[in-house]
Amino acid sequence: GRNMSIVTFYNCDPKDAPKTTQPAHLGANAVITCGGKLLLERRRDNDTWALPGGGCKKKESGLDAVVRECYEELGLRISRERFLKLKVYDNPGRIAAYRDGSIWRMVIVVYGLEFAEEPPLRVSAESKELRFFTKEEVRELDIAVTNRDIVQEQFLEKA
Repeated sequence: GRNMSIVTFYNCDPKDAPKTTQPAHLGANAVITCGGKLLLERRRDNDTWALPGGGCKKKESGLDAVVRECYEELGLRISRERFLKLKVYDNPGRIAAYRDGSIWRMVIVVYGLEFAEEPPLRVSAESKELRFFTKEEVRELDIAVTNRDIVQEQFLEKA
């Protein structure tokens, strides 16, 4: 059920989204592709599929965060130079409401990375599964609402 999850996400949902209690929070996500497929992780905290990534720590840039998160969540050591900054998603309605009652506006920096062949991946405690999906498969998935528009724009609409 909805109340079981550790975090509930909203995106441009003025009716249901709670009012933020915290300042904007910077996050970073990676659009990692290989042979026309997109890498997604099945999140343990709310059982949706999402882009690898997470929040920036106090002294981190978006790039620092995406490099760290790819190591923590995927087991991949990727040099900073390999990431291409794609876009900053800063629309005000992107909200994460945590079970502890804190409610954050999310600003997400999205980085792209293309692999020539699928790398060996290591599932972390934060996720249940890591997989590369085709566009057809991605369209059928339950993707975290804060990532849906990013996946749409950066993967599904790309030639």
